[in-house]
Amino acid sequence: MHRLITRDPVSGGELIVTRLECPESGVVIEGRFSLGWIGRLTPEQLDFVERLVKNRGNIQKLASELDIAYNTARNRLDEIVTALGGPPESEPRPSIDRRAILDRLAAREITVEEAMRLLRGQSDASSR
Repeated sequence: MHRLITRDPVSGGELIVTRLECPESGVVIEGRFSLGWIGRLTPEQLDFVERLVKNRGNIQKLASELDIAYNTARNRLDEIVTALGGPPESEPRPSIDRRAILDRLAAREITVEEAMRLLRGQSDASSR
């Protein structure tokens, strides 16, 4: 069996699965299936994710296993997060002005529930 190829080697485009087969039962299913989030990662990134899960998310242990620096492992993880659509680690997160939220609550401009959502870092838009 071959390793899963997630991108077209010629164009770099997304691949789709058109046939699934169970060697044990002989059942074959044909259609057009997306690889989902897996299709956004390279085989090397998938290997990294597998090892990270096996190490229960411990980047230090993973770095040791791969014989690479912790920062290198962290950078690879950041690349995977970005490939999956997450924000890069270097992107600053908006700071929460706790005093302003509490002042708005005291002035009864927002409800307790809205204040809690804002304090947890969610925006006004997501609380409506």
